[in-house]
Amino acid sequence: MKTVLQLAAIVLIAAAGTTARADLFHRKPAPPKSNVQWLWQYSTPAPNGRENALVLDQHFRPFLAQYFTAPQTFWGSAKTGYKPLAATVLDFVSVPDKVLADDNRYLTITGCVFRFCPDRGMIWVDLGQREPQVIFAAINWIQQDKPPSEPGAEYTLWVFSNQPLDPDHIPAALVHSIARWTAEPPSGSTILQKIRNAILVAPDGTPHPIPPATLGANTITLPQTQPHPNTKPLTEQNTEQN
Repeated sequence: MKTVLQLAAIVLIAAAGTTARADLFHRKPAPPKSNVQWLWQYSTPAPNGRENALVLDQHFRPFLAQYFTAPQTFWGSAKTGYKPLAATVLDFVSVPDKVLADDNRYLTITGCVFRFCPDRGMIWVDLGQREPQVIFAAINWIQQDKPPSEPGAEYTLWVFSNQPLDPDHIPAALVHSIARWTAEPPSGSTILQKIRNAILVAPDGTPHPIPPATLGANTITLPQTQPHPNTKPLTEQNTEQN
């Protein structure tokens, strides 16, 4: 009887060892990439894509809520309350502009605030990573300065990233998109916007002032373009922030 029990114990130990070795060499499958590939369809037709249809897509608001969670303190006020970042992003692209694809990897989505296109937004997505890097940039008028109808008006560029962004290593593709974006006037205007300040906001909401040129702001000049055909010229300036 004792011999039988010893043999049983040996068999159990051997089986456990085999299982442990199998687990050691078993490769767990990599987590799937985030499913944001649906964004690509709105970059066609060229050259400007379909930003209006994108904003109306049922996936768009959940996309904003997933990737834009940092606190923000520029849209609203301490007295009335600041909007969640996802709602702020939606405000800043609510009037359609463009959806541009670059290098079969990056998407740049632009728009502006309803009835006040001097305040405008850009969403930049790097779809080449397992977990996409998603960035929101907002051009916000400095209200105590000159009105947007004057060439000397100044603006602050706010940049929010869902991943930590090193100020000394800004992705070249992001710099390119911001440079191209700020080289064009807002819809309904022919005046290029002067970016005086740039604030890089960490995912936890910590602001980091950096030189605007580091992000590409006002670093290139494009041929002057006509106002966007879908936007009427600004005849009234709504300076109240939502």
